Amino acid sequence: MTKAAIFDLDGTLLDSMGVWDQVDIDFLNKRGIEVPPDYMTKVSATPEELMQEWDDMASVAYSTTVEAKPGALDYLRDLKASGVKLGVATSLPPHLREPALRHVGMFELFNDIVSVDDANDVGKDQPDVYLLAAKRLGAAPADCTVFEDLLVGMKSAKSVGMKVWAMHDDSSASDWPEICHLADGVLFDFHDAPRVL
Repeated sequence: MTKAAIFDLDGTLLDSMGVWDQVDIDFLNKRGIEVPPDYMTKVSATPEELMQEWDDMASVAYSTTVEAKPGALDYLRDLKASGVKLGVATSLPPHLREPALRHVGMFELFNDIVSVDDANDVGKDQPDVYLLAAKRLGAAPADCTVFEDLLVGMKSAKSVGMKVWAMHDDSSASDWPEICHLADGVLFDFHDAPRVL
C-alpha cells in the first residue's frame, strides 16, 4: 500500500496569492495607472505584448520572491523520510511552478508534479488532476491525502475518496466556513499538519 500526499501550490505550499495582486499593481504603476475599470484601453501596447510583460513579471516573482508557507519544507522532508510519496497537483504552468519550487528548496522532494494542463486542461472543479497525480505516484485515491486551499478543489478530491486537509489562505477566506465543514482537517501553517497519513 502506497501512501501519497498531493499538494496544491498557490495558497497552499506557496504563500503566493499576493504575488498576483502585486504583479497587477506593479504592471499598472509602471504606466502611471491607478487600476481604473477601463485600464486595458488606456495602455498603448498590443494585448499580446501586455500579456507577455505580465507573464514575465510573474516569472520573476515566482523565481525570486515567493516563499513557502511556514513549516512546509520541514513537513515535506518528514513525510518523505517516513516513506510517503509526494506529488503536486496545480494549475500553475511549468515556467512558474518549477522556478518557485526550486527557489523555496522543494523541487527535488517531489516524486511527481502535475498540473491541469497535463490533465487535458480540465480544471480543479473536476478530479482529473488529482487522479492523475495519484496514478503517477502509484497510490489508490483512498490512500491519498490532498492539501488544498480552494473549496472547488477540495470537493473534487473528496468526490473520488481522497482525504483533504485545508490550508487557510486569505484568497479563500469567504469559503472558510464551508471548507471547515468539508475538510478532514484544517491548517493555518504546516507546523500542525498530520504526521501520519
